[in-house]
This record gives sequence, structure tokens and C-alpha cells, in this order.
Amino acid sequence: MSKAAPVTDSTFQEEVLDSDTPVLVDFWAPWCGPCRMVSPVVDEIADQYEGQVKVVKLNTDENPTVAGQYGIRSIPTLMIFKGGQRVDMVVGAVPKTTLANTLEKHLD
Repeated sequence: MSKAAPVTDSTFQEEVLDSDTPVLVDFWAPWCGPCRMVSPVVDEIADQYEGQVKVVKLNTDENPTVAGQYGIRSIPTLMIFKGGQRVDMVVGAVPKTTLANTLEKHLD
């Protein structure tokens, strides 16, 4: 079971943009091999930064509106939102250290 909560086009504003804590959004799709590879890494990040970062997943097939708004062309794309703004992103299946280092820059 994934530690990352699913978000949708209709819950994105509330769950991500209105969040008081930084949010890591994993843009993925069920048919995407690299997405499956990065999924356990995202779960580990969710564990490691529990209470500091909210981790969510958005299925780009089911939620094309948000994916389109942020110009998602290749998945997995991992975006970090803070105060309702996109502050960073990582594209592709990256090692946990890369993702952790990117997140650290945005934690107070």
C-alpha cells in the first residue's frame, strides 16, 4: 500500500495548493514502467519526511487537467509545491538521494 495519498483534478487545489506544508506530487500512470520503479522511493520519502512534507500521487491518465496545467510531458515527474507555488521538479526515475536533496532545499 502506497504511503502517498491519491489526488485528483478536483482535490488538487485543496490538497496541494492550499497545503500549509510543502507537498511532493508524483505524476504517474499505471502503464509507466519508470513510475513503478520510482514508487517505492516516493514511499520511503513519505516515511522519512513524515510531518514535514505531504506526499501525494496524481494519475495523469485520470486527471488530465492538472497534468496539462503543469505541462507534464514525461512521467514520472515529481514536483514540489510550497505555498501554492511549484518550487522545484525532478523528471524521471531518480535515486532516493536525488529526491531527498531536492526536497531538503525547500524545508524550513
